[in-house]
Order: sequence, then structure tokens, then C-alpha cells
Amino acid sequence: MRRTPSRRSTLKDIAEEARVSESAVSLALNGRPGVSPATRQRVREVADRLGWQPSAAARALNGDSTATVGLVLARPAHALGAEFFFLQLVSGIQEALAGRSIGLLFLVVPDLDAECAAYRRWWAERRVDGVLVVDPRDGDPRPALLDELGLPAAFIGSVPGSEGGSAHPGISSVWASDTRAMAGIVQHLHGLGHRRIAHIAGLPHLAHTQQRIRSLRDESERLGLDPADIRSIPTDYSRQQGVVATRQLLDTHERRPTAIVYDTDVLAVAGLGVAASLGIEVPGALTLVAWDESVLTGSTHPPLSALVRDTPAFGRHAAEELLALIDGGPARTVEDETPRLVPRGSSGPAPADRRRNPAGRARTGGDAPPDSDPASDRGPTSDHGLAPDPTPG
Repeated sequence: MRRTPSRRSTLKDIAEEARVSESAVSLALNGRPGVSPATRQRVREVADRLGWQPSAAARALNGDSTATVGLVLARPAHALGAEFFFLQLVSGIQEALAGRSIGLLFLVVPDLDAECAAYRRWWAERRVDGVLVVDPRDGDPRPALLDELGLPAAFIGSVPGSEGGSAHPGISSVWASDTRAMAGIVQHLHGLGHRRIAHIAGLPHLAHTQQRIRSLRDESERLGLDPADIRSIPTDYSRQQGVVATRQLLDTHERRPTAIVYDTDVLAVAGLGVAASLGIEVPGALTLVAWDESVLTGSTHPPLSALVRDTPAFGRHAAEELLALIDGGPARTVEDETPRLVPRGSSGPAPADRRRNPAGRARTGGDAPPDSDPASDRGPTSDHGLAPDPTPG
């Protein structure tokens, strides 16, 4: 049986209780002239007693605030649900909004076109006062669209082309340096003796993925590492692709990495499972690093080395920048703290010359002996995608 919703108090109810006209109630509640101070006070007291709240739809039609901001995520739904980073980010956003009784309109869509369509629809319907935008990318069409709509926005991540300050009058950004964070990881691994480093990355079109890949290459080159021993493999962030990518790297005798950096905690935990299934000891034969610390990274054996930062504060700062824009403040580009690496049980020295014990995978995870046949490897690999994995993960 369908429940009948509770009846909300209306201007008519307040007018009857306060014994004034509905027009007088409207003037009093909207702070407009035309009623005496005593009448205004009485109307407000009655409204409070009846639990009346202004309609967001009515405020929007009048050109007033909707008391709502929007967040659209164009990510694969099956991967998004496992990302602890976004849970923490949204908790920080909500903390900032709750202080001003502002709601968050949250939408998950399949792609960028659907995201842009959502902004156009929200603007036309006056559903939100502004939007928080994630996952900046090269050639990003969203800044120009939001400028065109006049919809205030705060990007979480650096907007390409705005490094020296916002190039868009209605768009702020809050970002942390993925370049410095990745360089710190490479220095940590290099200090442990690792010379073959792989990177299981996220979606290849995202700006932060590209920044991490470039930083890995640049810092490795600066340290004199062989470019052939430095690899990045993009994924969709899912556990399934993390398994395939890790197996692609480890189930081979040709330049097998001694260290792997993962762009998320979910990918790193998947990689740890693959290493265990192949009998490759962590950290004795392989070091693993996760990009963001989470409950997962501390619950494995061994616990995973991970980058640590205050993700809720990151989300809170972005929401505060958006609220400042909505209040009429200038657009700003704000750098947040750089994530710092905390080494844990999955970090260890690079194994010794593994050619001395080519059969000892369980102890060394080593290279093939000099006379091994590279053609026996599982198949072609690429820095730009994943080779098919004939063995179920």
C-alpha cells in the first residue's frame, strides 16, 4: 500500500495562523518592505513553529539560491564502488557543505558526453548553484562549457592550462602534485636498489594518470635507469584489470620488474594476490606500492607501502573554494599538500642478481637464465594497453 506523504506547511497555513494575508507572509519571510516589524516577527515565529521551509524549486524560479551543488562522476560503475578514495573525498565535501545546510546532488554517468549533458540540464532546470568537477584531462571540454553556462565550478585536480592561475573566471581548482608524489616513490625504490620499476596506472586519458607516467619516466631518467626497464600499463581501475596487468608483468622471464607502483589500493591488493599465486615473495622478490592508503592497504599481509594524505581535507578544501565562488569570490588555483610515502611491509631491497638462481621463483622471482627463450613468454605486451591473459586471474 502506498503511503500518503506528510503534508508540508504552506504560506496559506502561516497566514491563517498569524492572521495576515499570504502576500504579507511572503513579504515578511523574504525580508522585503511592506510589513511592520511586529508583523514580520510574528510571521517568522509562526513559520518556525509550523516547521515551514522555503521550497528549493520556488527559490530557483525566483533566481535565488537552490542550496545545492552538484557532483558528476564519469567512471565505470563497477570500479567506482570499490574506490575508498572517493568515499573519503565525498565525506570531506559533505562536511564543508553541511555547515551551511547545502545539499549535494550526486550523479554517476557512463562517459564525458553524459557528464556534460548533466551540466546543461542542471543549468536549464536551475537545480544547482555550482558544481564540483573531478578527473581533469587534456583537451577537457568542461571548463569552456561551464564558462558558457555561467555555472561556478571547482575542479578537484589541476586544470590543464591553468597552472599559473585560473584561466576561467568562474572556475577554481584544488590540486596536489602527482609529479612530486611519483618522484618520491621512484627515489624510495631506487634507494632500495630497484632498477626495474613498473606502474599499473589508471585511465590513460586522465591528466593525473599522464602526470604520473611522465614523472616516473623523468625521475627514472634522472637517476640513470634504463628506459626499457620502466613501464606503465593503463587500466580502468578495476580489480580484474589489476590482476591481468600484474600477471602480464610477472608471468614472464624478460625484464621482470622488481617493484610495481599501483594507482589505487584496489589495484595493489589485486597485484599482491597475483604475486602470491605465482609464488613470488613480497617483499623478498618484489616490492609493491599503493598510491593511496586505505583500510585495504593496512589489512593485507604484508601491509602495503602507500601514499598518505588527508583525503577528506582535500574534498573539504575543494567544496570551500566552490562556496567562495558562489558567494561572489574570485576564481583561485590552490595547491594542497603533496601525498607522502609511508613504507610498510611490502617494501624491501631489490633481490640480488637473480640469474644465479633462475629456478628459484618462490625465493627470488628472478629473470630467466641467459639461455632462456624470450619467445616462450606469454605474449606481446604494450605500454599502452593490456595483452590478453589466457590464464584466469
